[in-house]
Amino acid sequence: MTHGSISPSAGPARRALLAAGTVLAAAGCSRAAPGPADPDRPSASGPAAPDAGQTPGAMTLFKDSAFNFNGLLALGACGRGAAEVGEVLTAVNAVNAAGLSSQSYVRTFRRLGDQLMAAPRDSAADDETRRWRALRAAQYYGQALFFVLGSDRPGDEKRLYQAGRDAWDTFCGLCDPPPVTARVPYGTTPLPVWFFRPDRSDRRRPTVILTNGSDGQNVDMWTYGVPAALDRGWNALVYDGPGQGQLLFVDQVTFTPAWEKVVGPLIDWLSRRPDVDAGKIALTGLSMAGDLVPRAAAFEHRLAAAVAMPGCVEPWRAFPAEIREILRPSRAETNAIWNKDVVPHLPAADAATLRKRFEPFSVPAMLAARRGETFTDFYTPARAVQALTVTDVVSRISTPMLVLDYEGEQFYPGQPRELYDALRSPKDYVKLTAAEGAQLHCSPMAPQTHCEVVFDWLRQRF
Repeated sequence: MTHGSISPSAGPARRALLAAGTVLAAAGCSRAAPGPADPDRPSASGPAAPDAGQTPGAMTLFKDSAFNFNGLLALGACGRGAAEVGEVLTAVNAVNAAGLSSQSYVRTFRRLGDQLMAAPRDSAADDETRRWRALRAAQYYGQALFFVLGSDRPGDEKRLYQAGRDAWDTFCGLCDPPPVTARVPYGTTPLPVWFFRPDRSDRRRPTVILTNGSDGQNVDMWTYGVPAALDRGWNALVYDGPGQGQLLFVDQVTFTPAWEKVVGPLIDWLSRRPDVDAGKIALTGLSMAGDLVPRAAAFEHRLAAAVAMPGCVEPWRAFPAEIREILRPSRAETNAIWNKDVVPHLPAADAATLRKRFEPFSVPAMLAARRGETFTDFYTPARAVQALTVTDVVSRISTPMLVLDYEGEQFYPGQPRELYDALRSPKDYVKLTAAEGAQLHCSPMAPQTHCEVVFDWLRQRF
């Protein structure tokens, strides 16, 4: 498919392109493109959709690549106890048997989470059983949460988030030692934090601040860092920033481009603790946080090291050109195009995708989505995504940085290399590949391999 410039008067052309499904490529909710493609070639038209070669054989759980990617994330979490292979594959079979849809996916994974939070059959669960069942439940609630806006009960979004959060808190409370919890000052809405330690001593240790992406949950930070840090005798800090977790779904605080103002208070809080070596604090960023981490490092110079997983310099480019071209200098013109030429012709699945992708950037968009409606103000969230661009501040970074890339990177193709090339600080670039089962955005099937690369690099820096 080719992509051309669309003028404001070219309504029929735009409608034809949108109806063809191009919007499903928006920021990672893409369908698999027919035929082979170069998975690492940057595209002005948005992210590359992975072809069947990226998930061969048993790696293809669902025919739709968005559902498949999420299913692979759940399978990858099994290595750290945040899912169970048999549970995930049984759920996959149930979804496919019912007919793959947001509805069947949400219903199946939500039911699985509910089952795990209930007492197991024919036995009394001890604390270890309750602990690991709660962690798996948090994973499955997160799976359901991701697609709930496309189901017939989009208003369940906040309740599903809270179910996952309750499961996560149950898990944390049963850890030994349990993480220290706190509310770190940030504007008018404090940041919830979970500070994991190898033991209860006051020994000063290196500490890793784990930053989630645009739609991840706390359980993902377990898979992508907490036990890897604890196993090495380090501390790990998990938190919800603006546009994430509690701040988004409950407090209704959206993303900010000034991520250094988020990380700064976290470093302040950590530096006051007797069990933290303030000279050995690192920051990692998963998925879209591969953009947030460079921004923070450009202005927050107390970091000993930073890791972008993957490197990202302009999240706006993850949206296809047909979506980006709607945005004009004028709010009125932008919203007129959106509401007159685009929204009335969006297929239901495409509309749900866009609601999901824009909700972290606009409270009205999120509230409309929960009503099953498409937001009417495109201009505001689109500008908020644009504001995350970091190309003009990367040269300010002095912190040593590791930039990860992935074979078949489908959300930010080419951007990890752009970030690496623009860095002037000590830097390394690592590309994870299909040969090691670590292909696709964030290596969903190989988070342990992913963590080995990251934490071996951090150990050298520390």
